[in-house]
Amino acid sequence: MSYWLAKRRTVQHTDTIQRFDPRFWTVNFPRPAMASVVTTAPDALRVDAVFRKADDLVGLIWESEDKWDHPLLAYETRRDYSRLTLSFRWRSGGVLPLDAVNGPTLTIEGRDAAGNARAWYVRLWNYASGSPTDAQITLKFSELDGGFLLPAEADPVHPADIDRLFISLVAPGYAPGSATPFATSAAGWAELSDISCQGHKPMLELGDVMVPPHGLAMCTGYDDAYNLTPARLLRQIRGLGYRGSINHYIGMSHFYSLVPDGAGGFVVDPWQPAMNPAAQKWHEAFFAGAKAMGQTIIASQSYEVLAQNCPAAWQQKAWDGAPARTGWVPPSALLSPANAQAMAWVRKVGVALVGLMQGAGLPVRHQVGEPWWWVTQDRRICIYDDAAKAAFGGSPVNIPDMGANLDAAQKSLLDQAGALLAQSTADLAAAVKAAAGSAGAERLLLAFLPTVLDPVTPEAYRANLPVGWASPAFDVLQLEDYDWVTAGKDALRAEARVMAEARLGYPRSKQHYLSGFVLFADNAEVEWARIDAAASEAAGLGVAETFIWALPQVSRDGFTRLPDKSGDETMQSFDDVLFPLALGRDASVTPEFSTNVTITASGFERRNSLWSDARLRFDVGPGVRSEAELGELIAFFRARRGQARGFRLRDPSDFSSNGMTGVPTPTDQILGTGDGATARFALVKHYGDGADAQKRRITRPRAETLRVSVDGAETGDFSLDAKGVLVFATAPAAGSVVRAGFLFDVPVRFAEDRLDISGAEFAAGEAPSVPLVELREDA
Repeated sequence: MSYWLAKRRTVQHTDTIQRFDPRFWTVNFPRPAMASVVTTAPDALRVDAVFRKADDLVGLIWESEDKWDHPLLAYETRRDYSRLTLSFRWRSGGVLPLDAVNGPTLTIEGRDAAGNARAWYVRLWNYASGSPTDAQITLKFSELDGGFLLPAEADPVHPADIDRLFISLVAPGYAPGSATPFATSAAGWAELSDISCQGHKPMLELGDVMVPPHGLAMCTGYDDAYNLTPARLLRQIRGLGYRGSINHYIGMSHFYSLVPDGAGGFVVDPWQPAMNPAAQKWHEAFFAGAKAMGQTIIASQSYEVLAQNCPAAWQQKAWDGAPARTGWVPPSALLSPANAQAMAWVRKVGVALVGLMQGAGLPVRHQVGEPWWWVTQDRRICIYDDAAKAAFGGSPVNIPDMGANLDAAQKSLLDQAGALLAQSTADLAAAVKAAAGSAGAERLLLAFLPTVLDPVTPEAYRANLPVGWASPAFDVLQLEDYDWVTAGKDALRAEARVMAEARLGYPRSKQHYLSGFVLFADNAEVEWARIDAAASEAAGLGVAETFIWALPQVSRDGFTRLPDKSGDETMQSFDDVLFPLALGRDASVTPEFSTNVTITASGFERRNSLWSDARLRFDVGPGVRSEAELGELIAFFRARRGQARGFRLRDPSDFSSNGMTGVPTPTDQILGTGDGATARFALVKHYGDGADAQKRRITRPRAETLRVSVDGAETGDFSLDAKGVLVFATAPAAGSVVRAGFLFDVPVRFAEDRLDISGAEFAAGEAPSVPLVELREDA
């Protein structure tokens, strides 16, 4: 399947929106505050905020530049607000009212008439009519003044160069600079309705692509999307061609309720609702929007909580008492499957997700996401928190290095840890199923293979891929291996899939695959190619659903999956069959290059080679020797529908890796040099010597003739993939030279849709002309 990394729109469809369209506002805030924004009507939005400290401040934001949408769907950048009027009805509760000191203020960030960066602070009450909690607000940007008291403190806004508008919301107990926690979290809200923009250029161009469905589904995560409206996310998912399921991770840092920990911080409170009010409102809107769009949600939760919010007793710990920490910044902690209170909270969250799905009229689909015992970078497993030690008999054996050879007692402990992990996930799945009631629930498990089957820690699978997960413990097994995908470690990927399938026993029809993700934008060109190929590979393996992880990276890098060509043609474009007639010596073979030659005024030539490889042309008519062969040719031509379908042809003058026609040996052609990770090597043949050699890609080898060597030693540790790609079971070591020998055919098609045959001329000994042309295969 093909894809495109779109950088900007060119000829794609566009639409227009009113500036300040509710779907495109965002929110932001410092931890531990929380807020969300949802659309409540085509011209209305609502912000829900949770304040936990006296100085918490939440911002509702409009940005002049769209920094969040896919390039094909983004709105245009327009920083000039001159002669524009924004008006809306303001309603609020639980936040400081419009007339209060520190009440809702519009911060305008941009540049003054001289181009100097600056900000203006516009008190909304100065432009309101009505009450402090229910007012009509009208903002004429060319007549707008910052300052608290007008006209005494007027600070005229320069409207022609604005980057961002920021409306601040704070709790009634707001105290700037004070980090004093509130005894209980304060919830507030604000609603903007009847949003209208009038005046000079009130409309913005908006990308309006609709990529046809391509068979892939999308992953999202609340930790990455909490600041956007659900409508904005769903618009992108549908516009980019993703259908069916949305795999939505509720995250590890934004959804839960918090209480003060008594030491200046905040921790998850198991007695509070599973979701805080802002996250609850966001998820209600997101799930309802997915339902309206005809898509289902797989609600994903993990055993992971932002470390600064995780109760100490809930956390997995290493032998020395060090808590498990991921490598994210800030880091997250891993919940111990042995801690009864932590697991009760996890089940409470699962039941809350069931309620959200049922409330939206969606089927219940629940994923246990990447549950595991953490292994540190120095290979220490974190199975020694107090609850775990008690579960393992009180004094479990130490495992100081998961990469070392483990004794029987250490392996037994890992098996016990795996059983405990499996029981905790079974309890969660059972709670979800019970909450779903008679409607039932689809239970899914996600395993991250680069961690649970890391060859550096060969016994980790005992704890982190337990046999208790074997089918039918869950309805669907979801696999992801993105660390290996983006690093090109295909041999490890293939080996891990075999191991996971053998251990857990889920057929492909009950598997999903998650392909992704690109952590850094600088790596997009290389890594998206590998992610796209892995997604296509999974679809080819027959898994039930294939997902791309995840929408934020898709939007950032412009990843656009393109569908297969549509139309009535259901036949394959290439038939892997051999041309039925042997070519005689009279058949012609013509290698062809394309070179642009320019002769300068002084008579010198400038030559530009347009093709890196020759394209062959054949005339196989002279190879037809009898009327029987003529009939065979006509039947073969009709079966190929003329030019429509390709086929194999054996070139009588060049069909071997050894010279032109020699017997293949394992060292004929250099395919590449190993790096310890790459397992796929394309078959090639070189013509000429050294750096000037012309390299020909071989896509149709004769598999039975293939011989392979690594550093001169012949090996059978490989398979042959489509289009002449060699796949090693174990990636060749760094610095090793990979060579191969083979016989091969040429992919060709008929050059015309007609075949001119004259019986009289053939009987008189005149051969027909049957031109063929070599196919350039995308390999």
